[in-house]
Amino acid sequence: MSDDHTHVQEFFAARAADWDNRFPDDGPAYAAAVADLGLREGDRVLDAGCGTGRALPPLRAAVGPSGVVLGADLTPAMLEAAVRAGRHRDGQLLLTDVAALPLRSESLDAVFGAGLIAHLPHPAENLRELARVVRPGGTLALFHPIGRAALAARQGRQITPDDLRAEPNLRPLLAGSGWRMTSYVDEDDRFLALAVREG
Repeated sequence: MSDDHTHVQEFFAARAADWDNRFPDDGPAYAAAVADLGLREGDRVLDAGCGTGRALPPLRAAVGPSGVVLGADLTPAMLEAAVRAGRHRDGQLLLTDVAALPLRSESLDAVFGAGLIAHLPHPAENLRELARVVRPGGTLALFHPIGRAALAARQGRQITPDDLRAEPNLRPLLAGSGWRMTSYVDEDDRFLALAVREG
C-alpha cells in the first residue's frame, strides 16, 4: 500500500467513529446534490469514497429498488461506521481503492464523490479510472456540503491558487480525464461540480 493510501486510511480511521456526529446537518445537502445528479429508476451508481455512507440513502431513493448502489471506500473503519448506521441496507459496500475499482468498464450510469478530490493521490489518473467505469453520457458529481472558502476557514487555512476544486483548475483536469464539466457551484453552503463522461 502506498504512503498516500496509508495516510488517507489513518486520517479517516481516527475520525470514523464520530464522523457523523461532527457534521449532523449535512443530510439535506447530500440529498440536494444527489437530486442534481439526475439519476433515474434502475440506474447504477457508485458513491466513490463513500465514508460512512451518508449519500447511500438518497442514492437508493433516486434509483429505486431496481437500481444498483455501490459504496466504495479505502478505510475499513468508515465502512464499519456505515454498517452501524444501517446504511449498508441502501447499497453494497466495497472495501477498495477508487483508483483501481473492481468493476467492469462502462458498467455504471453515474459516480458521486463527496469530499473525494482532495484525497486522490493522482487526481488525473484517478478521475480517468472513474470515467472508465461509467458509460459514455453518464455523470459525475464532485460534492462538498460547504464551499471552498468555508472549508478552508474551518480548517484554519487560506484558499491557494493551486486548489484542485477551483474552476480554472478543475475544468481542464476533468477534460483531460474523460469528463466534460457541465455545471459548477461554489457557495458558502455548497460545492458541486457536475460532469458528463465523454464518449
